[in-house]
Amino acid sequence: MAKLAYDIILKPIITEHSMELLAQGKYTFKVAKDSNKIEIAKAVEALFGVKVAKVNTINCRGVMKRMGRNEGYTASWKKAIVTLAEGSKTIDFFDGMI
Repeated sequence: MAKLAYDIILKPIITEHSMELLAQGKYTFKVAKDSNKIEIAKAVEALFGVKVAKVNTINCRGVMKRMGRNEGYTASWKKAIVTLAEGSKTIDFFDGMI
């Protein structure tokens, strides 16, 4: 069964570091753990109408958290840093953040 673009790109990641990467044409997203670089690139192109040059992915491990006596791990997740091609338009959602 084919995955939809909305199932692959879960949400944008907005941190100080990801905002600094915007100047280089790099956008950061939380993505589905079972998605690969090709699926991520096609999903970003379909959702935002841009041309993707490169995709880097990072698997982020869950972190140990405590609540009183109880302890456990947060969920692990996958992050993708998408580099847009030269001359491609920017993603409108992130333009208001700068």
